[in-house]
Amino acid sequence: MKPDPLGLLAPLSEGDLRLVPLAEVHRDDLRAACAEDPEIWSIYAVSYAPEQFDVSFDALLSNPARMPFAIFVGETLAGMTAWIDPDPKRLSAEIGNTYLRPIFRGGVINGRQKRLLFGHGFACGLKRIQLTVDARNARSQAACRKVGATFEGVLRNHMITWTGFERDSAIFSVVERDRERLGL
Repeated sequence: MKPDPLGLLAPLSEGDLRLVPLAEVHRDDLRAACAEDPEIWSIYAVSYAPEQFDVSFDALLSNPARMPFAIFVGETLAGMTAWIDPDPKRLSAEIGNTYLRPIFRGGVINGRQKRLLFGHGFACGLKRIQLTVDARNARSQAACRKVGATFEGVLRNHMITWTGFERDSAIFSVVERDRERLGL
């Protein structure tokens, strides 16, 4: 079990939406979900396309800096997301590694799952929650704005992706003082 001094890796639910800690039991369903949009992985830092899925999934489960969840709508695995680099001294964490199956994009699922995570993160004592998006990914940037995150700027050459691309990252945040504005 990964260290979790803030208590962030807890099952969360609202109606038919559930976030459960990602585990080996989710491997096959998540592999199938990630294979539904093979083109998307070119703008992700890590690929979960069929050719890379098992190596990436194993790395995600073993990475102590990531606390991943499987996202369920009813009994259907809708995707994944994760807490990244939670810092108990700075009371901050990032939400990322998010992927939703195409049928769940553009609706209410992303907003609902982000609100669950925001609310839980603040209840655990976080003061800042960051979202980091490839600057080329206009859809994810729009989704960050839609959930009420504030755009803070672009980090140039922030990381090198699995393809070798030198990625610029758009940075968004939700901070504790945003709770009232967001109804959290």
